[in-house]
Amino acid sequence: MAPWASWCIAVRIGVLFSGGKDSNLALYRLLRGGHDVAVLISAIPKRGDSWMFHVPNVEHAGLQAASMGYPWERIEVSGVADAEMDEFEQAMRGLSKKWGLDALGTGAIASRYQRDRIEGMCSRLDLECVSPLWAQDEEALLRETLALGFDVMFTSVSAEGLTKDWLGSRLDDDRISSLLRLKSKNMINISGEGGEYETFVCDSPLFRKRINILSASLDWRHNSGTLTIDRAELVGKRLRQ
Repeated sequence: MAPWASWCIAVRIGVLFSGGKDSNLALYRLLRGGHDVAVLISAIPKRGDSWMFHVPNVEHAGLQAASMGYPWERIEVSGVADAEMDEFEQAMRGLSKKWGLDALGTGAIASRYQRDRIEGMCSRLDLECVSPLWAQDEEALLRETLALGFDVMFTSVSAEGLTKDWLGSRLDDDRISSLLRLKSKNMINISGEGGEYETFVCDSPLFRKRINILSASLDWRHNSGTLTIDRAELVGKRLRQ
């Protein structure tokens, strides 16, 4: 049994779900660990500079939830530091009761800022906080994501060395090698938890249908940019031979 599959006795859990690679991998691991995933929960910040929550394309996380057959709850927050966490907690109090949750799962890897705030909230709501990716080797997590067949698209970049051509490109071995070089040169966090980049998952082993991007808008300013998905659809998947 993998180390992350034995955190605790299986519980009924909601997953804090952004639509990015980390929350999708965390969901995969929680299911492999035997947890009863009741609902996926996304925070939708009204501002683009939220310190706490993933912003680019999070409103399309519901499409991923539909592909996997999970209920999806969205919590709108202001995006203002500190206030957004209070807003999220107030909504979570009701959702925890609605779905009969014992725990909240997260995709946190190394951000103590995020994990401390989520754990504090969970403690006040009498929920266990389960973070199956926490403190694990970041390169190994990226390679696991690829090996499992996740289709991960880069949707924002904001670190030196991450150029415009990254937007809309996919995570692959070459991109991982580039991230490792940038880590050595510029000390970036290769998982993106320092805000260096954001991602959106178009397919995973859990998806019954993959997400096809119909149109997207690219915004590039100085040395950072965002790819915003305007329209997307669920389409059938080819069976693996």
